[in-house]
Amino acid sequence: MTRAEWLLAPGERGNTATRLDRRRPDGKVWSDGNRAHALVHGATYFGELLAAIREMRSGDLLLFTDWRGDPEERLAGQGTEIGKVLCRAASRHVIVKGLLWRSHLDSLRFSQEENRRFGKEIEEAGGECLLDMRVRPGGSHHQKLVVLRHPGRPELDVAYVGGIDLCRNRNDDATHRGDRQSLPMAAAYGPHPPWHDVQLALRGPVVADVEAVFRERWQDPAPLTRSPVTRLRALMHREDTDADSLPPQVTDPAPRGRHTVQLLRTYPNRLLLGYPFAPDGERSIARGYLKALRRARALIYVEDQYLWSPRVVACFARALSRNPGLLMIGVIPTVPEQDGRITGPMNLVGRVTALDELRRAGGDRVAVYGLENHAGTPVYVHAKVCVIDDVWASVGSDNINLRSWTHDSELSCAVIDESRDPRQPRDPGGLGDGARVFARDLRLELMREHLDVQGAEGRQTGAPDALCDPATAFGAFVEAAAALDAWHEAGRRGPRPPGRLRGYTAPGLSGTEKALATPLHHVLVDPDGRPMGLRRRNTF
Repeated sequence: MTRAEWLLAPGERGNTATRLDRRRPDGKVWSDGNRAHALVHGATYFGELLAAIREMRSGDLLLFTDWRGDPEERLAGQGTEIGKVLCRAASRHVIVKGLLWRSHLDSLRFSQEENRRFGKEIEEAGGECLLDMRVRPGGSHHQKLVVLRHPGRPELDVAYVGGIDLCRNRNDDATHRGDRQSLPMAAAYGPHPPWHDVQLALRGPVVADVEAVFRERWQDPAPLTRSPVTRLRALMHREDTDADSLPPQVTDPAPRGRHTVQLLRTYPNRLLLGYPFAPDGERSIARGYLKALRRARALIYVEDQYLWSPRVVACFARALSRNPGLLMIGVIPTVPEQDGRITGPMNLVGRVTALDELRRAGGDRVAVYGLENHAGTPVYVHAKVCVIDDVWASVGSDNINLRSWTHDSELSCAVIDESRDPRQPRDPGGLGDGARVFARDLRLELMREHLDVQGAEGRQTGAPDALCDPATAFGAFVEAAAALDAWHEAGRRGPRPPGRLRGYTAPGLSGTEKALATPLHHVLVDPDGRPMGLRRRNTF
């Protein structure tokens, strides 16, 4: 196997303006020699992030982007509110720079006021946090990254990339009892919605690549917003509307492991003033998936918040049609995030349409599940993870839907481990590529949690693990979900079966709900809630 068979080769990104593919003298468009570590659950990520920020001192550099930030969200108990943690770093003369999506109005269930307050706290402590609305109409900045650089101490350099925002609801763990600092969601999720998510910790040369992504956005000369009303409001609130310069980027960190990481992104074709680093937009996340899916032979494992849009899932359907032995497992939220007479049914129409396409292509080789905790409360799946044949793994901010592949800013990491997995000598699906340790460990960690299987012995001793085999893993999910579904249907009598998997069946819609949702879905908006007219040049 060559990495060019799985990753985007030079020229395949479709964006020649970015510095990402020109950073290395050898011309490589990915980074070798890294150590990627999957941090499953917000509590795991927040604990590590807190410890890393506390290690920072004067002259170090802390960069972050976020879709939403709540300054009062605690990383690990009282006194560790993210706003206070970042302000304390700034008071130690750490250079703190942030980019928060300005967001839409709170009355529309967005986070404009929270993001403004978060930015103001950091500014008052000596950092700098800009509210960035340099997006296409109806779009958002959805990237979630943190970069910590330490001049003179490069061994501490680390970058975090994934799906976890620095905000409420995210601080949950494997028990999935929810974040005590909660935001309201659909009633089925209860007062403290259980939350499942994943972030990557990256060490090695790729840290400088993530930093370059931040620098490109920070140095964008376009005004932070084109709205005269918003500009006036920014002046009234004395918001910073011009980015100060960043210190020069220091040398890339030394190699730390055996993981190759390629950063994939989405940027829209921005109207009027295009991004200088992506004047025609960038669709490398979509292109990365398209290329990897062409090699899929054994198992596609997906955890995703949406799994919407027939246009996007068509590439998964083609892979299933081409390869009669290919299996696909999807783990998604059982219930949409918000209740609503129109939005709830519209979301379900979009999802059902996409899942129907997958099942037409793969039949019973496609299985989709929701999650619940041991109390029977649905778990909101916010993770954005895909593992193909235990070789190619992707973790990022992007969902499998149209807006993440065409319209919002997104950042994802495609990871390929140079180390083959010794636990299964035979290649999955008869491929010559062979399973790789990172991709397989990530899939097994997630599967074991959903099945209530510990399996630590297999990881420690290198002994074979039954879940390594795609067909066995597929069957284990089928059996676990069937047992738990039957237990619920029988009135929860007797011991609860192990596992957290529920077979996904979209709730039925009344005639009125279908009448309201279907025209909106097919005519006015796509399943992501964007007007059809905003799709111009949204191709991949």
